[in-house]
Amino acid sequence: MKKPLLLLFALTACLRLVAQEGTASFAVLGLPVSSHVAGLGGENISVVEDTPWAGAANPALWSTVTDRSLGLGFMTYPDGGQWYNAQFVKAFGERHTAAFHARMMNYGEMTETDAAGIESGTFKPRDIVVGAAYSYVLSDLWAGGAGVNLVTTNYAGYNSAAVSVDLGLNYFNPEKDLSVSLAARNIGAQFKSPADGRTAHAPFVLQAGLTAGMSHAPVRFSVTLTDLTRWKTSDYYHPADESLSFGKKLLNHVVVGVDVIPAEGFYLSAGYNFRRAYELKAAGSGHGAGLTFGGGLNLSRFKLGVSYAKYHVGAASLMFSAGYAL
Repeated sequence: MKKPLLLLFALTACLRLVAQEGTASFAVLGLPVSSHVAGLGGENISVVEDTPWAGAANPALWSTVTDRSLGLGFMTYPDGGQWYNAQFVKAFGERHTAAFHARMMNYGEMTETDAAGIESGTFKPRDIVVGAAYSYVLSDLWAGGAGVNLVTTNYAGYNSAAVSVDLGLNYFNPEKDLSVSLAARNIGAQFKSPADGRTAHAPFVLQAGLTAGMSHAPVRFSVTLTDLTRWKTSDYYHPADESLSFGKKLLNHVVVGVDVIPAEGFYLSAGYNFRRAYELKAAGSGHGAGLTFGGGLNLSRFKLGVSYAKYHVGAASLMFSAGYAL
């Protein structure tokens, strides 16, 4: 039991490294990599599954992945943007697992203007993330993990870079179909600033999550508490003439999801992200705000997933994931 407690202490202690959260940038680190997670509301850190993207949101969950698993993902984004990701997972013995990943957000073609608003051409902004992670099986019920990410951005010649660290802890009892997780993600800072001198840091997030299956029905429920260090009204987008009650702030930290498993290896998912729903409605896009849906196959060697979600007032996004154990 000492090892889980030590990792829990590390997760808690990392809060002292986070300051000035309002200046966070590199928002690409908050996008889901797994279509399953996207279908459960976009923030889940406790679903235990054997897929090449299982540990993207919680590095402790890489421990559940089959040796030599390869995964690819793609998501549509408004205005012609695309989100790509790739992962490779390698197990070393029964307790050690390593994962390597690359991700890119292409925002499409945009018009470049000067300070007076005069058009001077077009540019294609993009973010690139590369990283590696490691997980270790601490005991029959506990696993821990850590990952490091290098993030680079290029917006019309303005370049910046940052490094971030993710920490995760998971308790999984297969007999009770119960998974409980804690994750501290995006602990880091910028080390290269754009030419105008602006500084920022990675968007730190502390999360806790639970996934539980029903004993007499093929259904799993998930609850994720996210952004647990952000409780100020200024942390959220809202109309200038509207104040946020404590109850609404509390709900903005909650994401719920459900999996229905009609047959072994096949799932259907739905989720609701309260903060995303509120902020999209406040921005004038209320239709379907906060709702997510998904489905997929999780066979012994082949994995496939698809999800629907809305991250932007402009349009909804479709995400596709495919994986194979070599």
